[in-house]
Amino acid sequence: MRKNIIVIAAVALGAATMGAATSGIVTHLLNKPQPTTTIVERVEIPNVYTGSNTNTQYPDLTFAAENSVKAVVSIEVRKQISSRQPIDPFQFFFGIPEGMGGAYQAQAGGSGVIISNDGYIVTNNHVVEGASTVKVKLADGRAFDGKVVGCDPSTDVALIKIEASNLTAIPFGSSDDLRLGEWVLAIGYPMGLQSTVTAGIVSAKARSLGAIDNRYGIESFIQTDAAVNPGNSGGALVNARGELVGINTIIKTSTGSYVGYSFAVPESIVRKVVVDLKESGVVQRAVLGVSFRAIDQQFIDEMGEETGIKTIGGVYVASVVDEGSAAKAGIRKGDVIRSIEGVKINDSATLLEQIGKRRPGDKIKVDVERNGKSHTLDVTLQNKSGQAKLLTAEDVDVSALLGGKFTTASAKLCKELDIRGGVQVTKVSANGLMQRARIREGFIITHINDKAILSVEDLDKFSNKISSIDGIYPNGRAASYMIVE
Repeated sequence: MRKNIIVIAAVALGAATMGAATSGIVTHLLNKPQPTTTIVERVEIPNVYTGSNTNTQYPDLTFAAENSVKAVVSIEVRKQISSRQPIDPFQFFFGIPEGMGGAYQAQAGGSGVIISNDGYIVTNNHVVEGASTVKVKLADGRAFDGKVVGCDPSTDVALIKIEASNLTAIPFGSSDDLRLGEWVLAIGYPMGLQSTVTAGIVSAKARSLGAIDNRYGIESFIQTDAAVNPGNSGGALVNARGELVGINTIIKTSTGSYVGYSFAVPESIVRKVVVDLKESGVVQRAVLGVSFRAIDQQFIDEMGEETGIKTIGGVYVASVVDEGSAAKAGIRKGDVIRSIEGVKINDSATLLEQIGKRRPGDKIKVDVERNGKSHTLDVTLQNKSGQAKLLTAEDVDVSALLGGKFTTASAKLCKELDIRGGVQVTKVSANGLMQRARIREGFIITHINDKAILSVEDLDKFSNKISSIDGIYPNGRAASYMIVE
């Protein structure tokens, strides 16, 4: 039996590419304020359960299909890739041969959704990330050059713009209101085909797959059994009213093509990211400031005796960040989070979604249980720099800019290297500053712009433009890197 693999649902490539992509590769992909932008809101439409065939036991999906298909576009991108950069599983989908020298122009494609009649289109980050050119083809055959307004790897959402007007857009619905078993449509451009509509039901909500390779990744996917294949990424998931409830993102498969499971980023997260990117050019990421673990049977078996928790349900607070949002509100280590703004929290994905669709400065009510008693606490959310304010386009997300994964260097390692502290690089991602500077895994960052970086928290609080990185490798070799634009 072949092991399931998570596959990017985006790229419609040649047959040789798909062959490489399915040979045992695990591909990792990869918050709702009131919008002030011009995205289309819910509109009144006919009763979707009384179509022309009144004898059918199924809802009439023709209105949703015929109207939504006009607002789903095909996206083609070209990307310059050098074989010197670390081998990324995504390269298989772009057809980049491993071990060859020089640079290559890779071509791939996905789908997108028009969300405003003046040309704003939402798609997946993995569809357009690193693209040198973006071409958008409308359902009516017209083609436009696309400009990437912004990308958010943490949610795998991106916003692009074309210079056009009077376009057909899909109105936003509510992913929060989706119910298990509800009918939905997936619309996109799979496998090189023209616009294609498939139908299915909502199989699950708040599904986490470990697919977004990012320390601040937010996964709370809508799972459906609507057929989605490579090329569908960035396409629309709509309800029977023809409202956008998600952006199709990935499939879980043992073959590289659809075998029954597809996943979409929920509208609650998509809408928030889109508004942030359009209004400020940067995603306003709120953090609660806790590490946590869902209280399931495994938790009870492993930590039930230690914590005194004997009942499944809720999320256990394992630690609290000093001066973070939770700490300032009075949340303590050992508390059990039961709900946020009335939404029950029984898993990590639901907690991440509830925080992820909000901004720094937002106030939320968090219900916790402590020593058998319930408490409702008012929490003012902060950004990861520890401030309850919105960022500007000039502020820098250092972790994302550097491109990689990090951990605070251990006390043992710091003693061996005779340093006060630092942040060790555990992974170097493609297209980040570290990859371009040829910083290798294992490097311990001790200074950025001559400012001491002693922990991951210090790295998160740094928001200035990076001009230099200093540190040391585990073998004792010191190194300095100058960052030139």
